[in-house]
Amino acid sequence: MDTDLGPATGDDGGGDYTSTTRDIKVSVRSFYLEDQSQPDDRQYLWAYRIRIENQGRENVRLLRRTWQITDASGRIQHVQGEGVVGEQPQLDPGEAFEYTSGTPLETPSGFMSGAYHMVSTASGERFDVVIPVFSLDSPHQPGIVH
Repeated sequence: MDTDLGPATGDDGGGDYTSTTRDIKVSVRSFYLEDQSQPDDRQYLWAYRIRIENQGRENVRLLRRTWQITDASGRIQHVQGEGVVGEQPQLDPGEAFEYTSGTPLETPSGFMSGAYHMVSTASGERFDVVIPVFSLDSPHQPGIVH
């Protein structure tokens, strides 16, 4: 599988995480939602913004997603489902799809990773696109663990 992984730094100095699999580039940025979190009740909430960009020559459709969410205590939650945010976007060459979603944790930090399960609309061939590992960090964690 042809996959490049790695954090990249944007112009604003923020931390985007990117990976490219079969000419499908996935970029992720996470945001701690202080105003919606309740640390005293062990409720921490993050949003993440994802951009999926078709840098290849074939039309593809995102069918399903699989997430692995790990909190600071090592608890792992597996999430699977159809599409993303209620859609199964088709990406023609050069097109991109962006969406924002979120996740709660009971700890002040963690990380997420996963895969998008795609299909080439011309050939029907199915393939997986890596969602890069990205950190979920908050100001309430005792120290940097990632």
